[in-house]
Amino acid sequence: MKKLIVVLLFFFSLNSYAQSITTYYFIRHAEKNRSDLSNSNPNLTPKGYQRAIKWSNIFREVSFDAVYSTDFSRTIQTAIPTANSKDLKPLIYDANDRYSLQFQKKTMGKTILIVGHSNTIPQFVNTVLKEDRYPQIEDNNNSNLYIVTLLGDKANSVLLKID
Repeated sequence: MKKLIVVLLFFFSLNSYAQSITTYYFIRHAEKNRSDLSNSNPNLTPKGYQRAIKWSNIFREVSFDAVYSTDFSRTIQTAIPTANSKDLKPLIYDANDRYSLQFQKKTMGKTILIVGHSNTIPQFVNTVLKEDRYPQIEDNNNSNLYIVTLLGDKANSVLLKID
């Protein structure tokens, strides 16, 4: 936990000194209810709601300019505690058009939280990095935090596991 705080504070302090730095925080939605296999848009489980609140606590010192979520109950429910703590409303993005020029322009120089899915988050991160660095997230893993910073055409990333 101490390492996470140091990393987050480092990225936060970078953002406060240089407006040209863009920082993206990527997480997968928290644990979803798997009891109804016919439901393609399940809610979070009680454990998932607890994780969503935990993400909000982890991001307490991060000044997000926006919080983005796909248009699914589980991603929105994961995003809401953090968005509410920052007086923000989750914005919906299309996971199939994840890093469009419009999205890039809207988020340039800002600090953004993006909530998605086991297959879309690594793809989104890889698209931003312009390389195939991260594989699909295992289905039982809801703890990955990817932090990507952009400065001009240079991109750096870190992957943390937050249980």
